[in-house]
Amino acid sequence: MKITVDRDRCVGAGLCAMTVGEVFEQHEDDGCVVLRVTEPPEHLTEAVEEAEQLCPSLAITVDSTAP
Repeated sequence: MKITVDRDRCVGAGLCAMTVGEVFEQHEDDGCVVLRVTEPPEHLTEAVEEAEQLCPSLAITVDSTAP
């Protein structure tokens, strides 16, 4: 799995950070998403996919086929 984020699209809702804080956090200044790890451990797969679905601005992309 590989994750990318588009900070320009992010509206700072914070649902990603609330869903899986091990992978996402919000920037202190503007509240936009900060990716803590691009390739999270397998046990976080479901939570990361949920965060992608919850993102109101579609700023998170998860490639489940990437190693």
